[in-house]
Amino acid sequence: MATPSPDASDPRGRVRLDEVSKQIIEHLQVDGRQSYATIAREVGLSEAAVRQRATKMLEAGVMQIVAVTDPLQVGFTRQAMIGLTVEGDLRPVTEQIAAMPEAAYVVTTAGSFDVLVEMVCEDDEQLLELLTTRLRTIPGVRSTETFVYLRLDKQHYDWGTR
Repeated sequence: MATPSPDASDPRGRVRLDEVSKQIIEHLQVDGRQSYATIAREVGLSEAAVRQRATKMLEAGVMQIVAVTDPLQVGFTRQAMIGLTVEGDLRPVTEQIAAMPEAAYVVTTAGSFDVLVEMVCEDDEQLLELLTTRLRTIPGVRSTETFVYLRLDKQHYDWGTR
């Protein structure tokens, strides 16, 4: 398969990528501002072909190209990971949380918590309001445990592809 497409998927519904598309992703993970012309020289395609593949991968949700910031330097002084235990169907809970602008990461898990949520807030007051009036009042949320970040020691997005 030459290019990824939302219609070209494996039995689990994932988009299939050939080695060239994986190389394009890996180049963009190192530097998302890298030009398609530069990537094209590295992977042996034309600039137009790289642009087309990247566009298809963006449209299919395979990747995003974004500016990753240090929350402290852009006005968000409180980050926390919140573990939730939920009764019943998890999907309505995760959908409500995912719609919250403060939610940077929402994942369904197995283990001590049913859902983990990373929240990025302006300050402790915003985190407290979010916990008491928004998260804990969602139907099905049985309990929460909050892990306040003291320091961000590592955050990276260059793990490559498989």
